[in-house]
Amino acid sequence: MEIRTATPADLAAVTALEAACFPPAEAAGEASFQARLAAFPDSFWLLVEGGRVLAMVNGMVTQQPDLTDAMYDDASLHDPAGPWQMIFGVATHPDCRCRGYAGTLLRHAIQETRARGKAGLVLTCKEKLVPYYTRFGFVSEGPSASQHGGAAWYQMRLRV
Repeated sequence: MEIRTATPADLAAVTALEAACFPPAEAAGEASFQARLAAFPDSFWLLVEGGRVLAMVNGMVTQQPDLTDAMYDDASLHDPAGPWQMIFGVATHPDCRCRGYAGTLLRHAIQETRARGKAGLVLTCKEKLVPYYTRFGFVSEGPSASQHGGAAWYQMRLRV
């Protein structure tokens, strides 16, 4: 297994993985991933084995301290000089869950964010996942203003 950043050649694989992991209202589409891969490939990490994408973590860097719905589909909001690494999605192929792949990628993203001198990482998750992200050092900031996909979200922050 290897961890690497995504490339445009991964577009079909990451789009398919997203569709397998999230409800249609929450899943990013091909056009969104194409823009993300062009704008912030250094913040788009994959866990790959034998050429197959097993898991991914992706998101932009920004000056804004909170994750907003506009960020999901507007890759132009990426600012590599920003202090905050946003995490839009953590996904593991359904056939590969409960093997620690998401955790491996999250630890890698945290390590990369720290090495890049950023202030920290921000993500939103559903309430049932708050304890999961807490294990990595994220702190819940309570309900998010996000309306993404019509779901209720909680913002989590990890200062590095």
